[in-house]
This record gives sequence, structure tokens and C-alpha cells, in this order.
Amino acid sequence: MNNCKRCLLKEMSDKAYENIGECISLIPDEKRADDSLYRKRLDICKTCDCLINGMCNKCGCFVELRAAYSHTRCPHEDKLW
Repeated sequence: MNNCKRCLLKEMSDKAYENIGECISLIPDEKRADDSLYRKRLDICKTCDCLINGMCNKCGCFVELRAAYSHTRCPHEDKLW
């Protein structure tokens, strides 16, 4: 897999996203961000210089998984979401 600045795993490879997608599907509904909030968060992450290969360079998380939880926040010092 090539380094991809500002790419999500889903955009890079379905195979790379497979495990993350499975983890997201296991999040209980009451803890999962709704689709609109999830997409908004990922759109913000895609504009951030800290996103590399689907991971946040600030905390090391997979942004697609972090964004899927309703209670999580962006680790960037500017708190982008």
C-alpha cells in the first residue's frame, strides 16, 4: 500500500478497510455516531494534514473508527470536531 496523505482506508483499499468496517459494525447503536455526523467528521479529517494512510498522526487512531463513536473527539489541538 502506498502512502496516501489525506486518504481514508476505504478510499485506499477495500481489503485495508475490511477489519475497520467490521469493528464499526460491532459498535452498539447507542454509542455509534449517526451517518451524517460520521460523514461530516471524515470530511473534516480529509482536510487535515495529520491524516496519513487512514491514520491520525496526532494519536495513531484509524480515523474511520474514531469518527464512528458518538462520544469521541478529534485529538488535534484545534479540536477540529
